[in-house]
Parts: sequence; C-alpha cells; structure tokens
Amino acid sequence: MSSGRLPFRVFQFATGNVGTEMVRKTVQHPDLELVGLYCYSKEKVGRDAGEIVGIEPIGIEATNRIEDVLAAKPDCVTFFGVWPDVDLFCRLLEAGINIVTTSDWITGHARNVNFTHSSGKKATELIEAACRRGGATFYGTGMNPGLAQILAIVNTAGLSRIDHITVTETVDVSCHRSVETWKRHGYGRPVEDPEIPQMFKAGATVFVDSIHLIADCCGVEIDDVDFEIQLGACTEKVDLGWWVLPKGSVGASLAKYIGKAKGEPKIEVHLEWQMTPKTQPKWNVQNCYLIAIRGNPQIMNRHMILPAMDSGQMDWSNPAYMASIGMTITGMPALNAIASVCDAKPGLMTSADLPLRAFAGRFHQSR
Repeated sequence: MSSGRLPFRVFQFATGNVGTEMVRKTVQHPDLELVGLYCYSKEKVGRDAGEIVGIEPIGIEATNRIEDVLAAKPDCVTFFGVWPDVDLFCRLLEAGINIVTTSDWITGHARNVNFTHSSGKKATELIEAACRRGGATFYGTGMNPGLAQILAIVNTAGLSRIDHITVTETVDVSCHRSVETWKRHGYGRPVEDPEIPQMFKAGATVFVDSIHLIADCCGVEIDDVDFEIQLGACTEKVDLGWWVLPKGSVGASLAKYIGKAKGEPKIEVHLEWQMTPKTQPKWNVQNCYLIAIRGNPQIMNRHMILPAMDSGQMDWSNPAYMASIGMTITGMPALNAIASVCDAKPGLMTSADLPLRAFAGRFHQSR
C-alpha cells in the first residue's frame, strides 16, 4: 500500500467540532498512532485527550506549546482549526513535519486572493518554500470543498466531452455548532443587511478553490468566478439550543459560485444550506451531494450519507450522533490521505497530485 512505515505518528491540532471527532477516529485508524494533541483553549491544556473528547483516557496530555509538537517529531500534523495559520504551517513544514488540514484550503487560491500576509508574499509561495526547506508535504481537503469535487472529477471519466459541471451541497447545517463561523457568513443578521452577500462570499471563498481544482483536472482554464446568493429569513425566533436566531434574520441560504471560461459558465458549486426549516423563502434540502454533468453522455449522481447500521446507531433522531456523521465525513478525507501524503514528494499538494489510494477508507480487522 505505501512505504511500510505504518503506523504514521500523528500530532493533532484543535478539538472543535471536527477535531473532537477526529481524535476518536485517529485512535481507531489502523494506519495511525496519535502521539499528541494541541489545544487552543487553556482549560483543555494538561487534560487527557480521551477525556477531552469523551472517550476513555488514552495517556496523551493536551499541550499548547509548539515546542512539544516539534519535540515529538510526528510524521504528520492534522490541523482541524477553522481557518489556516500560514505562519504555523511554515514552522512545522520547515521542521520536516507533513501537514493535512481541513481548514479552508484546497488549492490555496482563495488565500492568495483574499488574505495578505505580512511578508507581502502569497500564502502558496510561503507554504511551497517551507515544504522545500523541510522536505515536507502540505495537503488541504475535507468533504465540501474536497471529496465532493473529487467525486465530480471521477464521474467525468466515462465522458467523451464535458460541457458543464455542477456540484450541489444540499444540507441542514445546524449540526455545525460554531457561532463565530456562521456569523462570518452573515447568519443571524437581519436578512436585509446589505453587507451579508459580501460577508458570505468572503467566508466561503474556499469554494472558489474547488472550482479551480476541477478545472485543473478537466483541462479548462477558469477566467472568472461569479457569485450569487439568495437568503432565507427566519419566520420566527429560532432557538437551536446552541444559538438563537432572531425573527427576520438569516436562517438559510442558496449560494452559487459560477466558474466561467471565455465568458461561459463551465463549473458551478452550489451551497443550499438550512439552519432551520422555518424560513422564507425555504429550499427543499435533501441532505446529500448532487453532481450534474452535461456532456456526452450526461451524468447525474446523488451522494447520500446515512447513519451506520451498527446496533443502536441507526437513529436519525439522535442530534449528537447525526452531528458526528457530519464531522466524520469532513475529517476522514484528511486522515485517510495521511499515508499518501507522507509518501509523497515534498511540496504543496492538491487532490490532483495524490494517488487514488489517498481517497480510500480502510477495513478494520475487528470487522
């Protein structure tokens, strides 16, 4: 399968929504050994990683010292923070530590366009240079953007001609309990607030990355990416249990990133998000990923994600379990790619650069 270096030693950063689930999944993964946990919350530092995420103690004490990460000499850092930390990434890469992350990074295009580093250099230039100095590899992924676009690319393999590709995420997002993230997208603000479209566009600009990833694989050059959005206003005050949305505030949205070549729409990513069904307008959220490809022939694909059939888990009414599914499908593309990333040549990688096995799950011996 790989170089035979299993297990790969992993030091994880962050225990938010995705990170909490990934501690549990890293401990279970046959390729991986969790050797450390970096936490940003002071109250978590010094506690056992298992205790922090609600499992049995695993003998790993959480730290907030970068020196501890470097001293552990892991094969790979998994970074599950919400936003990229380019300076941190460079320091780890220069130390020869590979990185996989779900933090708003697919190609780096969006970071280059929308964020200015203090050095004046592009984020991708800094990451690539750090990879060369340390002989390490950097890779960003996730479910969407990430695996959803990989699925779209694979679906084109049997076509003699591609005319147009649309990837749609149609989901209830109330399981993603991060108030600051949603505020950054304009949720919770009065729907008529004129700043919301630009806030959303900036907050979700990594989806532009995903259009460029598809374009790179399918051999088309994207000249421009347009943005459109419709907002759904809450018809009443909505208490989510972790956040309260006022009546008249944004509680749902349909956003479209439209990649154009020579003025013609070629690749689109649509985000049909519902925090609550009590909005006007509202959309028929289907809780799946839809891929529509026009060409010869045409392809329609519905990617559905369902609860496991393990005894006691096929329960759609358990909010905690349903939330864990969302976090699992976001983080597992990173964990399952670690072996391939560690075996890859040094540099800034995208999904176009990794072998097919990087996108494969694992059988567990206990099953």
